[in-house]
Order: sequence, then C-alpha cells, then structure tokens
Amino acid sequence: MQTTLNPPTAQTKFPPFSLARLLRTVFNPGAGERVCILIDLPDPAEVKEFSFLENPKFSIQRNAYHHFYRGLREGVLAELGLTGGDLFAYRITGGSNLDLPDEAWATDGRQVSLSRDIYPEYKIILCISTFSATAPLTAFAKQYGFRGATLHGLNQIILDSGLAVDYNEVSRLAEKLRLGMTRADWVEVDFLADGRKHTLHLDLGRQEAQKSHGLCRGGPDVANLPAGEIYYVPTGAEGEFPMSYEDGTLGLMTVRGGRIVHASLIHGDEATIIAHQKKLVSDPVTGELGELGFGTQELPVSGRDIQDEKILGTLHVATGRSDHLGGRLTPDKFADAKNATHDDILFSPTKTPEITVTQARMGRNGEIKILIEDYTPIHMRELLEA
Repeated sequence: MQTTLNPPTAQTKFPPFSLARLLRTVFNPGAGERVCILIDLPDPAEVKEFSFLENPKFSIQRNAYHHFYRGLREGVLAELGLTGGDLFAYRITGGSNLDLPDEAWATDGRQVSLSRDIYPEYKIILCISTFSATAPLTAFAKQYGFRGATLHGLNQIILDSGLAVDYNEVSRLAEKLRLGMTRADWVEVDFLADGRKHTLHLDLGRQEAQKSHGLCRGGPDVANLPAGEIYYVPTGAEGEFPMSYEDGTLGLMTVRGGRIVHASLIHGDEATIIAHQKKLVSDPVTGELGELGFGTQELPVSGRDIQDEKILGTLHVATGRSDHLGGRLTPDKFADAKNATHDDILFSPTKTPEITVTQARMGRNGEIKILIEDYTPIHMRELLEA
C-alpha cells in the first residue's frame, strides 16, 4: 500500500528567511571576506544590466537576484562585514554536476574567466543554478581555496523552509544519525512497483558514514543547500530496482558489480528504455552507483529534489560521478564528457508515487535494523529520539 510521508510536525516552525543568518551560520565568515554569486543562463550575456529578469522562465535566477544579490547589497554585506556582492553568469551546462565552462559574464557586460577572475579572488561563492554544480565547485574549492554553497533549483518553498532552518541544529541531528549508521556492512532496500517486489543490496564495507549538514566553516569546501542527509559511496551493489523516468516511463534496473548493467521496460515508452540501454552499453560507468543517501530533516515537499531528498523517510541512490563524495569516479573515466553527471534517483511518495520503499534495512555490528518501512523512518527515528 502506498503511504505518504508525515508532514512537518506542529512544532516544526520555520522563521522568516534571513540571508544574514544563513551566511553567518553556514560560513561563520571573517571580516572583509569577499563574496559573489554565480547563476547559469542559456545566454549568459543576458546578465548584463540584469536583462534576464524580464524573462519569467528564469525563476531560479530571479530568486538569486532578489533574495541574495539584493540582500547582500541592501544590508547583509555591511552587517556581516563582507565585501564584494558581485553577480556573474555562466552558460547552463545541461546536466547535473557536469564540469562548468570557464567563461562567464559580469553584470556590466564584461566577459571574465572563472579560473582567473572568480575562483582565486572570492573567499565565498554562492552558486544558484538550474543544475547542481556541487561536484565541479568542490574540486575548484580545493584547488583555489574558497568556500561555497550550491543552491540549485531555488524556489519559494525552499526559501521559506529548507534555507530558514537553524543549521547548527541540522548538523547536530545529522551527526546523531551518522553515528548510529556509520560503519555499516550493508543496506538492503525492498521496492514494490507494478505489484512486484524488487530488492537492491548495497555493500558499504564498514566505511564511515558521511553527512551533508550545511556547515562550511573550515577549510576549502562546498555545502549543498538545503542540507540534511546521511550518505555512503557503496563499495558494491547487486539486485534490481525500479526507476521512474521524467516522461513517466517506469523501468527496471538490473545491478551487477556495483553498476546498472541493463534497463528493461515495466510500462511506458519503450524508446526511453532503449535510449538508456544504449547509454549503458556505450558508456558503462554512467550506471555506476556512486551514492546511497537518507534524508534527515522534517521539511515540506518543495517539488525540487535538492530539498525533497533531505526529508526524513526518503532515500536516494545516485549514478555516475562520485569524486566530490570521496568516490573514485571522475569525469575523465567517462567515454563522453557530457555523460559525466551525478544523477540522484529519489524515492519518495511525492516523487515516485508508483514505487513504494516497503523496507530499507541496515546490517551493522551483527545486527539488522529497519531504517525505513513504507516511507516511515523506524530505526532512524529511534536514533534521533535516543
């Protein structure tokens, strides 16, 4: 039976969004640190004199301007003792975590270089984009020494909830879950789709669980906001799982040796499955399972995976690039650079109503714990309330 996630409790109250509070909590910035904003556009030259604001299709970029650029310029820079507050645009990449182009444009019409004019010159970089840029920016942060945050898909619900929370508390709760789930041997997930059960077994090799908790106060790093998840880079995987494509097609993924090796049709458009299968054959690493993640927060559904995968009771696996998570799959290992994406596959009642996670269980220290059952957190809730 398909269930629904519990909404945030009556005690879950979100204060009004405050850019100053968010930046202060996430970065604890020092006086004089220089900050800038990156956005993506099909034609980045449209950033000149903010002409992109006239196009209602660019809602993410408009939110970047209204809530971040103007917020910095109209008081937050002075309040936090920051400098800069500039905005730049690069050409939209077309895929999640694809490498960024080096060319960008400034609001006065100048063409600039990200590697020469932006990365070395700013201490805090906020990337508010259509597609996630976490992987490439994490690599550049380590190379050039900046800190940053990626906030792709920004909408009003995210502003009012996922970015309005206290990230000190998000970090504290994520650490409780991390400690309770770290050094697991394996996780198995049972799925129900089209009346049939499917099971995916993921080996974790007793690795330290990692957390996305929103704090970026130390050395060079990039936070993915909204944050709030526990994740692993699987050491291997076997079995099968259903996957819902953007066009509504439902397919069955066969996993061997840690990667998807075959996609078959459950129902929908067979051409969608054929295209995916061709990609798996021509560029096999596109099917590698590079992440297993669990949401840790009580948040409302936003319609954007960046927030909805952080909701307690959901889980996601991801295929492709994993170097930003500590994995081994870097862009150079793909046959085609355009395939070097990191693609989250989210399972939740709202994103995949045709698929139920009937159970997710963890093997750890000789015990088996039920993490999630019918999208209801079981052991995860016990860990939070311990």
